[in-house]
Amino acid sequence: MTLARAVLVVALLAALTLALPGAGDGTPPKGLRSGTRVGLVFDVGGRGDKSFNDAAYLGVERAQRELGVELVVLEPAGSEDREAALRLFAARGFDLVIGVGFIFSTDVNEVARDFPAVKFACVDYAPPSPEIPNNVVGLGFREEEGSFLVGAVAGIVSKSKHVSFVGGMDIPLIHRFEAGYRRGVMEVCPSCEVHVGYAGTTPEAFRDPAKGKAIGISQIREGADVLFHASGTTGHGVFEAARDMGAWAIGVDSDQHDEMPGTVLTSMIKRVDVAVFETIRAVGEGRFRAGLTSFGVSEDGVGYVSEGPHAEGVPAAVRERVAELRGKLMSRAIVVPRTLHPSQ
Repeated sequence: MTLARAVLVVALLAALTLALPGAGDGTPPKGLRSGTRVGLVFDVGGRGDKSFNDAAYLGVERAQRELGVELVVLEPAGSEDREAALRLFAARGFDLVIGVGFIFSTDVNEVARDFPAVKFACVDYAPPSPEIPNNVVGLGFREEEGSFLVGAVAGIVSKSKHVSFVGGMDIPLIHRFEAGYRRGVMEVCPSCEVHVGYAGTTPEAFRDPAKGKAIGISQIREGADVLFHASGTTGHGVFEAARDMGAWAIGVDSDQHDEMPGTVLTSMIKRVDVAVFETIRAVGEGRFRAGLTSFGVSEDGVGYVSEGPHAEGVPAAVRERVAELRGKLMSRAIVVPRTLHPSQ
């Protein structure tokens, strides 16, 4: 890392430490260790993406509010800054350091081995090797189950029998969204066609709204009238394409209704906030356990917006049908594939 970048990150950390003090009067709830400090490093797209990163921030914000933990967040500019931010938190003796996104997996492992007394969590952890450090917990989700549910919504709602999926980076993680979505569409509309497009093969594919809009326009011209994206801020462009051309869009990770009211039909929900909050609480209460975790429909870790004004575009009959399918997921009567190809 260059000296200039090191100075920049240190300065940012100092500023954020002052900006985000602990909540309340500093007295932690009963059972929570006093002075628990948490550092969070955002994924590509950063805070304000109305999606993945914001969901993680809700979790740490809740922990700050309800548990009284001390919180600092950083948004790196690139790969060097990601590792530097993790190391800064660890070197300062933070109790828990969280990396938001699979791209942190290798960095988290390397830094965790250098700081065995510090605990680490990685959202969407994709370990580069089977050996996981004993101070790392990987927070994983069964995205295919939530995507299955919105796929069913899309398949029923579609009038053209053409729906689409827009992925960000072309990687196995996003393939899980596509695989679940395809399975959900086919469950309710075997004759439907699913059009698919990916924005790229690098992390930049998660923050390219122009590319998302171009893909969305192309898919709508091919007949798609419901578009589901799993592409970070690239999805903002998908929403614009749907709005401009009179199609429905489905959001991802968080409730994205307010991004484009009247265009966002519903959103697939990935409860990153719950996973992050529970991990922080476990650290504060001395219950941290390393290894891999998995949150799906049964754990209320994934789902979709099915109630309230943000779901009013989804007819009651559709919600009832999808509720039946959700029950089958929970009973394992339906098992959604996690991959598009057996080799993945």
